[in-house]
Amino acid sequence: MKRRSIAALTAAVILPTLLASAPGPRAAASEPSGAGAAGSSAPAGTSLLRGVDLDTVTIPELQAHMERGSLTSTALTRAYLRRIDAVDPGLHAVLRTSPTALRQAAASDARHRGGRVLGPLDGIPVLLKDNIDTRDMPTTAGSLALAGSPPHEDAELVRRLRAAGAVILGKANMSEWANFRAAKPTSGWSAVGGQTNNPYVLDRNPCGSSSGSAAALAASLAQVAIGTETDGSIVCPAGMTGVVGHKPSLGLVSRSGVVPISAEQDTAGPMARNVVDTAITLAVLSGHESVGTGTALGLADAAARPGALRGKRIGLWRLPSLGAEVDALMTRTAARLRAAGAQVVEVTPPYQDRLAELEFPALLTEFHRDIDAYLATREGPRDLAGLIEFNRTHPAERTCFAGQELFEQALAAPPPTDPGYLAMRAELKDLSRRSIDETMAAHGLDAIASPANPPAWTTDCARGDNDVIPSSTPAAVAGYPSLSVPAGFVGELPVGLLLMAGDREDAALLSLGAAVEHRLDAWRAPRYLPTLPAAGR
Repeated sequence: MKRRSIAALTAAVILPTLLASAPGPRAAASEPSGAGAAGSSAPAGTSLLRGVDLDTVTIPELQAHMERGSLTSTALTRAYLRRIDAVDPGLHAVLRTSPTALRQAAASDARHRGGRVLGPLDGIPVLLKDNIDTRDMPTTAGSLALAGSPPHEDAELVRRLRAAGAVILGKANMSEWANFRAAKPTSGWSAVGGQTNNPYVLDRNPCGSSSGSAAALAASLAQVAIGTETDGSIVCPAGMTGVVGHKPSLGLVSRSGVVPISAEQDTAGPMARNVVDTAITLAVLSGHESVGTGTALGLADAAARPGALRGKRIGLWRLPSLGAEVDALMTRTAARLRAAGAQVVEVTPPYQDRLAELEFPALLTEFHRDIDAYLATREGPRDLAGLIEFNRTHPAERTCFAGQELFEQALAAPPPTDPGYLAMRAELKDLSRRSIDETMAAHGLDAIASPANPPAWTTDCARGDNDVIPSSTPAAVAGYPSLSVPAGFVGELPVGLLLMAGDREDAALLSLGAAVEHRLDAWRAPRYLPTLPAAGR
């Protein structure tokens, strides 16, 4: 690819083309001789790199710097590695960095110099949730049971990232087994990585199983990260840590090589500090990274245009159960969207009680089936029964919470051929899709919006999570896309706005999300407060 095409490429990655314990020791990143000669980063811990603010810079802006020669991938990668060393000891968001990260960056620099850039992710540092297989680093799902040899192959999404030139920076901590082990788990804790903390207030929880991915982004420890979701594990941590998270339509991103809960709901998805980076990453993950015509507008430019929200119809699902302060924030959000020309109507998607009743029993059957199939590809316990025995005999697996009730219930769950299970999953699929489709049709909506999360609760191993958050369930069970963008704060704690739409409407949802993000302008950098005053707890 010609050098001159990079600016056009990054400007034209538009939405229609998207769809046609303490942390373990980190591996030291090895540096090739002569790396980074084009620039050096600012002192460790700072977000500034040669005039670039890592907190706010976008991928198109980084590529423009690289094209001009004012920045290299090596300098960018080194800056993120230094930030990890300086900031992450207080967060436990990053399990390990890749020993080849700087070599990957140097290879990208050579491509940039030679005009052979592979696309908008070429040279961009990416963190992976530690349930995504990598052939050169351990993939543990947070469990000591998988902490031995790495998988034999990369996950398909990792192959796509490598083919696009992304720098695989390392692995992010996560809730062990994606929060599908104990009845009262503590989000962000794993036996391998310890407890991930929320960068805004360190004794607060980051939510969901993609907790390390979200916290690392909030702290600017990578440009983008990949999370996974079964129900809420991308969008809740994104909301709780003030970043953007997209749960794609089911099947848009390959599940191959990802530690599973349920093939009926699991998906990996992109997380970033802004919607444009999220959209660019989705294009690569989904294999639709080709660009549109020269007349196409860039996502960021379109979102910033006056009138970008004019005439859009958004259904607000308020969920007052998340608290008066969150409800007041939703009222202010609706007012700001209306002032920008959007029409906001209040809605309540139907069938939610029935979805809550059916989802968990179905997941038990699916987890037993899918985790057995995955474990057969790895060294270590060969099936769910082996995992249960491993946890019984390894005290380190019980240092935060001892329970493995979900494992035990899954082991005893009906098989996937059971007529009762099959009827349950069929009803789940029908009602979840109808809950969104009927609501959108009845009100002529472009999207349904709701709070993505309550203010972050205090992390407490003895109590477990305080996370009854129903907003993610309809899209998660239906396999429809959802997107969390920063909506504002309750005191010091971020709250996200969750947008959801119909099947394969990822493009339109990202376009709307970019406009909402621009209008709300709700992001602010974390302050790493150790706690809140007693009145705020």
